[in-house]
Amino acid sequence: MAEDQGQDKTEQPSARKLEEAVEQGNVAKSRELNSVAVLVGVMIAFKAFSGYTANALKGFMTTTYQEISFISITVESLPQQALLVLSVLAKVTLPIILVVLVFAMAANYAQVGFIFAKKALLPKFSKINPLSGLKRMFSAQALVELLKGIIKIVILAFISYLVIRKHIPEYIALPAHSAGEITSFFISILFEMTLKITIALLVMAVADFAWQKYDHLKQLKMTKQEVKDEMKQQEGNPLVKSKIRSLQLSRARSRMLKAVPEATVVVTNPTTYAVALKYDPKSSSDAPRVVAKGMRKLAERIKKIAAENQIPVIENKPLARGLYDTCPVGSEIPMAYYQAVAEVLSRIFLKNKNKMPRIGAING
Repeated sequence: MAEDQGQDKTEQPSARKLEEAVEQGNVAKSRELNSVAVLVGVMIAFKAFSGYTANALKGFMTTTYQEISFISITVESLPQQALLVLSVLAKVTLPIILVVLVFAMAANYAQVGFIFAKKALLPKFSKINPLSGLKRMFSAQALVELLKGIIKIVILAFISYLVIRKHIPEYIALPAHSAGEITSFFISILFEMTLKITIALLVMAVADFAWQKYDHLKQLKMTKQEVKDEMKQQEGNPLVKSKIRSLQLSRARSRMLKAVPEATVVVTNPTTYAVALKYDPKSSSDAPRVVAKGMRKLAERIKKIAAENQIPVIENKPLARGLYDTCPVGSEIPMAYYQAVAEVLSRIFLKNKNKMPRIGAING
């Protein structure tokens, strides 16, 4: 909307805005955390399967060198030999790949949970548009990624330098050791270096994830107008809702006024409030019931309808105000008003020279 262009995005994203972002695959995720998870998976896999891997390769190489004079490499035997080599490589690498895959999936799930974003799979021209690609290359986000990469390289180089410098005396003494000892030494150095680098990368990845979370929410912030528009869509237009409520009140008022001719008496104060009461001695109820009530203009309409239908209108200010405040339309009057209402009904019946019927609970 044009009126949104001049507004700042100061409002936090709504639940609906966040849901739409997830549906489009737009979630806060750190690639650094995934990289660290893969690195940790590789370390654990090599540590766990190093013996198995070494024995498998050693057995394959021993068998190959022992039988090399009997192996005939021909066009017919080449596929079989290739399958043999591939099967050995699969046995060696498959456990490592599975562990790394589990760690990568766990890191991704820990960040965003399980999400299947169909909209993210749809092809978009902006992804292959050269102009869009150039904008992304020279954007602020690209600059941040470049700085992160430089900082990462510097930190990793510094850690590697510290580990190597620490073991310089041992390097000097290597010529006096056997080939197996030298191999074990380099493996231990490599593992120590990888472990320290992984810890450093983990700290950087956690910080990067916090930044990605903050930046993601910042990008999804909304203007005040966007919040209002969304509320209108979810809850309906306030003008329409107001119109509906007005119609509902009008219909309820119309039904209530139609019940006034059936009232026994209308109690007023006399200008502001009017309450129409109906009492039928033959009904199972012992107490009069409020069939209509209103104030000001509505009170005037109730009194007018009562006059047109020869319904007695009695002025009693405390009673009219009390009944109006405490009795919903359609309810029986409270026991606190039994005596006052009984006196009003008595006046009506005496005026009409009728015998006052027994009003069960009111007379007690």
